[in-house]
Amino acid sequence: MSLCSRILACATSLLLLSGCSFGLGSLAGDDADDGPVPTTTPSTQSSSGGGIGGMLGLGGGSSAGAKALVVGDEPYAVQVGAAILQQGGSAADAATAMYFALAVTYPVAAGLGGGGICIVRDSATSRTEEFDFLARDSGGGGTYAVPGNVRGFAMMQGIYGTLPWQRDVAPGEGYASAGFAISHALSARIAGLKDVIRLDAALASEFLDESGNAKPAGAVVTNPDLAATLAIVRTGGPNAFYGGNLGARILAYSSQQDGAIAVPEFARYRATRTTPQALQLGSQYVLLPSQQTGAGAFSGALFETLQRALDTETGANDLQAAIVVSVKQALARFRVTDLPQDLGATGFAATDANGQAVACGVTMNGPFGAGRTAQGTGVTLARAPSSGAAGLASAFLTPVISTSSSGTLTLVGAGAGGPNATAAMGYTLARLGRGEAIARRADLRSTGVAPFDTINVIVCPGDACVALPDPASNGLGASGDLH
Repeated sequence: MSLCSRILACATSLLLLSGCSFGLGSLAGDDADDGPVPTTTPSTQSSSGGGIGGMLGLGGGSSAGAKALVVGDEPYAVQVGAAILQQGGSAADAATAMYFALAVTYPVAAGLGGGGICIVRDSATSRTEEFDFLARDSGGGGTYAVPGNVRGFAMMQGIYGTLPWQRDVAPGEGYASAGFAISHALSARIAGLKDVIRLDAALASEFLDESGNAKPAGAVVTNPDLAATLAIVRTGGPNAFYGGNLGARILAYSSQQDGAIAVPEFARYRATRTTPQALQLGSQYVLLPSQQTGAGAFSGALFETLQRALDTETGANDLQAAIVVSVKQALARFRVTDLPQDLGATGFAATDANGQAVACGVTMNGPFGAGRTAQGTGVTLARAPSSGAAGLASAFLTPVISTSSSGTLTLVGAGAGGPNATAAMGYTLARLGRGEAIARRADLRSTGVAPFDTINVIVCPGDACVALPDPASNGLGASGDLH
């Protein structure tokens, strides 16, 4: 029985399927701004693994009295985001800092070689924007993707950040330089990947022990090459990544490995600013990726089908059955096929006390991407989207922001890793749309295949919010409010 057929047998749970996919085109770049030009070079605070060792695997939610919150799959990165908020950073600063920390502490899904999508809602300016910076196929074909993350987060932070760029990059650099203890979140992802890791000398030296097995949670690792690269990005901004000696080294490695990434398409990569897709689900007004992305096409189709199902008596009385039907129809519409268990993706979100909200999903198009690290840079390259089934991971990135009919923020979060994550987000939004309370991790439905597919959300039932990581994973929600 195929995975897509088995979904009908899941009507009594939300454990929908281990993954299906569909084809999507790469986003074309434009001449949008490159992001901030650094003007100062603050000292880097080294962040050792011991500082938050007690949080490893805690997976708790934040205080319900907070407004400045972060949530994600990997605890170190979440703590970095909370610290940035406490330093006066915006939600965009926190999301940017979380990403650069994830590139070190959760590189299986968030490396510098990957790409993603973020949605921003800024109540102070009444603006909502989407930033698309997915990793793209190179013009010459080949296994490696043209990376987008550095350019995309730089653009978003340059527009919506309040702290210097360097402050957002420095914590990740500190982890790479001083070291960190492998979290339970990362350990759960790499435990079955030794055959992937051992094929790359840099990954093997960091994540395999002397016996060739994946290092366990608690083992302290460093990545000096990645620390040096992040120092260049911190002081030189995105152009230092896509050009200069660093860019030349990445391109030289790609050329040596028949990666076929051309110099112009690498140096001129541009993230795209656009308007997110908007639809209504019950009483919720939902912002999600635009229809120009595979992520927006899939989530839009699933949510619209779900709304139609909820408008029927059967769907209104049985939300779980409505979800199953909606996912089945969405998968059939896009002619999905079986996918690997791990698509190398993660989602995270942040809010601040000034009313800004950011939801992001990033992916390497497979665990550790193509599984190859450009020598001397610490940059593991993402898999080209067209090079295999895992390369379609971006179709299931589901960053979402929702509001009530009055415009009050009700949810900001992201699903990532597969259609299960999109389905779990739809389930949560539908419950909010029916006026049901989502206040505890247990109120979320697990995707059923965590930690590979996860949902992380910040829910705001009133004047205060609560950060809820996936109930079956090892993530964390944390407050960035000053107490």
